[in-house]
Amino acid sequence: MNDLGGPRGVAAFDFDGTITRRDTLLGFLVHVAGWTRVAAAVATTGPSLAGVAVGRGSRDDAKELLLTRVLGGRSGAEITAAGAAYAARLLERRPFRPEVLARLARHRALGHRVVVVSASLAEYVVPVVTPLGVHDVLASRLELDPAGRVTGRLLGGNMRAARKAEALRSLLGPEPVELWAYGDSDGDAELLALADHPHRV
Repeated sequence: MNDLGGPRGVAAFDFDGTITRRDTLLGFLVHVAGWTRVAAAVATTGPSLAGVAVGRGSRDDAKELLLTRVLGGRSGAEITAAGAAYAARLLERRPFRPEVLARLARHRALGHRVVVVSASLAEYVVPVVTPLGVHDVLASRLELDPAGRVTGRLLGGNMRAARKAEALRSLLGPEPVELWAYGDSDGDAELLALADHPHRV
């Protein structure tokens, strides 16, 4: 990786499996609701998840169903507080890829705008990556009902696949940039395809 360029650039990073070594959403759900509630929700969501695995059904619908069963009805304030506490735990335990953090720091040193684009929940991704020096976060956000309670749906949909590229284009606007992108899964394919310098982690 010796292709870092000049000062006018943007570096976009996926979060789970790219900055971190593993998925973080399940850990957050357990942090909020406990293993018993999450295990029961996963078990009842099983048929939807199985359909996704064999190419039938929507990954996004299955995720919202799981979120509804675990978080539905909880107050937005509770989830915000839980997100901050979970973020603090991640920052303490640092389940991060050191080589990716070094890459992120290098982009910052070169004056590049650093963006995290993640299907994980903004409620904890934002407080995790802000201390790492990230400028912008595009992540999935929980919808609240008029009473301020979590519905389980995601505002604007799940931040994965084509939505990642669309959201990043919208954030950056029409001005030309030199774009580096980092991802680890098929959900990052469109983001990587958008980049001048794509990196599969």
